Amino acid sequence: MDSGAGPGGMLRVLFLCTGNSCRSAMAEGWANHLRGDEIRGVSAGTAPKGLDPLAVAVMREAGVDISGQTSDHVDGFAGEALDVVVTVCAGAHEECPVFPGGTRVVHHGFDDPPRLAAAARSEDEALGHYRRVRDEIRAFVESMPGNLGG
Repeated sequence: MDSGAGPGGMLRVLFLCTGNSCRSAMAEGWANHLRGDEIRGVSAGTAPKGLDPLAVAVMREAGVDISGQTSDHVDGFAGEALDVVVTVCAGAHEECPVFPGGTRVVHHGFDDPPRLAAAARSEDEALGHYRRVRDEIRAFVESMPGNLGG
């Protein structure tokens, strides 16, 4: 399959969420950890909030350190050549800006761990929501680029 990868064969993928605090940050971490030989993953938000400490914790449990990532605004990628933008939440999909050239936008939504964890009675119960979504994002990234269409 022709992945549409840019120069050097690396597929440039932006994972976009509203806050760039959890789901998109985890997806960036997984992409670079699991598929770094063929995918350059970055992430951004439409209204960045900073990294969620619980997302950092569950990724660290899985052997991926995302603590050095930053929570960036999507406008910072306006001039960057991207192959694919993956929106990982409905809000980001609805607010996704138009990117130049042949940038494809693919939506693959994941549950919002902070929202799910809001009613948790303990941190361990809250972490369970983060772990489930972390593992779903991992499975999605493991299937890339085949699951991106095009």
